[in-house]
Amino acid sequence: MHTRRKFIHLFSTHSISQSRISHQLNAFSQLNPFYETPKTLNPFRVLPEYAPFSTQASKFPEYEMPTVTWGVIQGRKEKLVSRVIVFDYLKGLGIIPDELQDLELPSTVEVMRERVEFLMKLGLTVDDINEYPLMLGCSVRKNIIPVLGYLEKIGIPRSKLGEFINSYPQVLHASVIVELVPVVRFLRGLDVEKDDIGYVLQKYPELLGFKLEGTMSTSVAYLVSIGVNPRDIGPMVTQYPYLLGMRVGTVIKPMVDYLVSLGLPKKILARMLEKRAYILGYDLEETVKPNVDCLISFGVRRECLASVIAQYPQIIGLPLKAKLSSQQYFFSLKLKIDPEGFARVMEKMPQVVSLHQNVITKTVEFLIGRGIPASDVASMVVKCPQLVAVRVELMKISYYFYKSEMGRPMNELVEFPEYFTYSLESRIKPRYQRLKSKGIRCSLNWMLNCSDQRFEERLQGNYIETESVGPSFRMGGKLELPGNAIVSDDEEESDDEVLYRQTATL
Repeated sequence: MHTRRKFIHLFSTHSISQSRISHQLNAFSQLNPFYETPKTLNPFRVLPEYAPFSTQASKFPEYEMPTVTWGVIQGRKEKLVSRVIVFDYLKGLGIIPDELQDLELPSTVEVMRERVEFLMKLGLTVDDINEYPLMLGCSVRKNIIPVLGYLEKIGIPRSKLGEFINSYPQVLHASVIVELVPVVRFLRGLDVEKDDIGYVLQKYPELLGFKLEGTMSTSVAYLVSIGVNPRDIGPMVTQYPYLLGMRVGTVIKPMVDYLVSLGLPKKILARMLEKRAYILGYDLEETVKPNVDCLISFGVRRECLASVIAQYPQIIGLPLKAKLSSQQYFFSLKLKIDPEGFARVMEKMPQVVSLHQNVITKTVEFLIGRGIPASDVASMVVKCPQLVAVRVELMKISYYFYKSEMGRPMNELVEFPEYFTYSLESRIKPRYQRLKSKGIRCSLNWMLNCSDQRFEERLQGNYIETESVGPSFRMGGKLELPGNAIVSDDEEESDDEVLYRQTATL
């Protein structure tokens, strides 16, 4: 009875309070640029009218800004009844509202419908909402629209916003100013290009939930401490943003320590990470260590492990046992190269583990077709595995020049198969012409296996050396270049620099 009298009293004073409500709404509309004064000022119902909305950061003309997002002011019993009605509406759509029991929700079905329809216009489905139903507690006006506007502003395409929200719905609860803007500024401070911010966040949206003083800063500081160039952090993050979420103590440092224990200098490891940051994502116990053991079991010597990894860092993350088994069998069957020879090939060119067998076959068939015995072809591949990666079209041109212009015997090619790996126009032809003009007769190794400066010194007789093969790497010792006993001071290089030169040319 008391409630009824109160209702009658409110209804009778409606005309008096109408002007007061109008005055308050007008004042509120001046403070809130998104608010549009409703045409009907009835405090007892939620208005169905919609108004187009826009923000300075982004415009969504295809969506409509709801006029009211909170519903009717109710007492405790009315709230319980309204919640049951809203839950029944959600269940009718197939949405399971169990996780929403303790969440503040709209008091009317109309407002909840606006939220659901808005999310679905972004591309989310009922199943997506069921994966994270807490997104229904986000106000369209206060949460969703500001966040979407900012995400689009920093480079996430509007067509991808739904996918982004689906992958990281927690972002809808974030404050643009307090939480999102500082993360974007942090990424820019790492030299991530402005145009790449959206790309980075699409790959790893969870970055928006990280605290700046936590894992991200620690990961960056540690990488710089082992020799990574600070200017390369930005490109590394762009390539593999997940490194910012890795803990130093449990993920990054154990990986670095293990690779260093194999003989890789930290300086070389830092260069590797700058170019291939995704190496940090390989599981140390499940993938990296078993792959290193696998290399050893296939005959790769421990002292060569560092060189193998420096040449082909991806090898520690491949399904290696299956690949090595397949390639070793192929080399034995088609090339007549025994397991020990295959191990030597792996040490010199580990990329062969991922090389297609038909590519290798073409090279072998070309050499055999030139009259070289199969046993000699096998020794050529073991001596210079890079041979199997050279395009047959280029080999044909080089071979034609060798036979028609140089007129050398076939056994010299067998002894120095590296001939096919040098450029015909920029190295072979010019040096052959210089030697021919001076009447000098020398081996292919002496002619080709040196820099231009060293070649000129040889022609002038200012440099004497024994013929040598390529560099060799030994764990715990020097990176030795055979035959480098006489080297000018300006050509001396440290062990790390030579190995880095090998790595950087990959």
